[in-house]
Amino acid sequence: MKPLGQRLIEAGLINDTQLQTAMREQQRTREYLGKILIRLGFVNEEAVGAALAAQARVKYVDLGQYTPQSEATKMVPENFAREHRLVPVSYVGKVLVVAMANPLDIITIDELRRLSRGPVEVVGAAETEVLEALDRAYGVAAGAGWSEMVDQSLRQVVGRRGGAAVAESEGAQEPPVIRLIDSLISQAIQEGATDIHVEPEEGVVRNRFRIDGILRQGPDIPKELQGAVVARIKVMANLDIAENRLPQDGRIDFQFGGRRVDLRVSTFPTIRGENLVLRILDRGKLVLGLEQLGFSPDHLTSFKRILQSPNGIILISGPTGSGKTTTLYSGLSYLNAVERNIITIEDPVEFEISGIRQSQVNVKAGLTFAAGLRSILRQDPDVIMVGEMRDGETVDIAIRSALTGHLVFSTLHTNDAAGAIPRLTDMGAPPFILSSALLLVVAQRLVRIICLSCKEEAEADPALIRRLGLQAKEDQLKFFRGKGCDKCGFTGYRGRIGIFELLRVSQELTPLIMEKADSGTIHRAARAQGMRTMLEDGIRKALRGTTTLEEVAREAVLA
Repeated sequence: MKPLGQRLIEAGLINDTQLQTAMREQQRTREYLGKILIRLGFVNEEAVGAALAAQARVKYVDLGQYTPQSEATKMVPENFAREHRLVPVSYVGKVLVVAMANPLDIITIDELRRLSRGPVEVVGAAETEVLEALDRAYGVAAGAGWSEMVDQSLRQVVGRRGGAAVAESEGAQEPPVIRLIDSLISQAIQEGATDIHVEPEEGVVRNRFRIDGILRQGPDIPKELQGAVVARIKVMANLDIAENRLPQDGRIDFQFGGRRVDLRVSTFPTIRGENLVLRILDRGKLVLGLEQLGFSPDHLTSFKRILQSPNGIILISGPTGSGKTTTLYSGLSYLNAVERNIITIEDPVEFEISGIRQSQVNVKAGLTFAAGLRSILRQDPDVIMVGEMRDGETVDIAIRSALTGHLVFSTLHTNDAAGAIPRLTDMGAPPFILSSALLLVVAQRLVRIICLSCKEEAEADPALIRRLGLQAKEDQLKFFRGKGCDKCGFTGYRGRIGIFELLRVSQELTPLIMEKADSGTIHRAARAQGMRTMLEDGIRKALRGTTTLEEVAREAVLA
């Protein structure tokens, strides 16, 4: 039986240095190796779960595709299931099927046989998915439905005191309102949302979830509960309840499925009341690992090779919500080792990675990107990550850091990779120094993945094919789509993946940078050297059946 670490190395998910780092950490903490690898950001939960399942010689499943059957959950007590990180999936033909985060736990499997009084079939699953499935199986809100919680909240907040509404601060503390907001947040997390929008309108408070980059309708809340709901979220985020004329920002630590989920709260006054957006930063859903981002094999090889550079600047560009932070964190995790001192300055710190020193911008205290970067240089760093190139001072210090022996990561808001270079020169970067410091610009977008549960072959729109410049005959091109099912919310998509273009600063591009060439000239020169555009990368993914041509056109062409 191959050890877990060896399986992950053979799969190309970690390297020997990362394994040795994790094993040293294991000697110190006595944790399971898989948990340490995940905590260090070397690999994600799905990879560890699949490797453990292979080690135990059992099937690995995606629990999001399953609804636990009541016949199965009745056979296993909830406290036992939560303690041992397992969920009963089904009970068919007197065989209990159980998904386990650790399918090598023989003692627990024997106890399951005793509880079921019969055979048990074990399958492997990621721990986070097990915890979420437990909430689906045994309930998150003590079995109360949304309508029931709304009715209870209305009775408590509006129905007492002779029909007069209670004060917002009092309503925020009512147990039904607390359960209502907890249920709203839990539903959003369970459905994989990245943002919750709480939007007051004339007769209702509308809730929408951003899932796979697209807003979807969530459960509405009666207008009578608007004050109590807004106040409750403000209380959770430690915001000023009395202040409703100015925007506020706060943070919530929310417990879901046995793990902590961080929510960043933003309020904004509108004519209908305060609009709230809750950004969900779910560490359990963070995909860390260059192999999981969607890089094609040649892109992945190039990116890894440049990551080994001792110094220089690596930039990730793209609009807000294009996955830049995840790519940055994955790159840092790939380099994360005892031998390297990695320090970041971010705004905000979205996810914590063990072994990396992370700092957050605090403008009020005088800790800006430039000030933080200047101080980081006195901390003997090997690798530096600056959350964003926002001003000329930050750009200047980052360039000088790269020229003095440091590898610098950062992000920039540009439409494509070539556009990053004129943008930096416009911000004051001297072209002759920039050409020496800049190693690579990665431009990216996120496209939705076709749902595997309802995937089917489909014909592409001929007009769209011509518009994208595909040369092959239409009948030679094979595309797919998602028909729509309950697994994907009838959208045909489930999850997202990156499309990329990598612009490597070569000797041929250096004269153009020195001459302050425009982005179009730089783009054409990079294309002549073999750079593949985001559009071309997206079309490849569409032809492989990963996404649809419409998604590629929406992100790569219309962006």
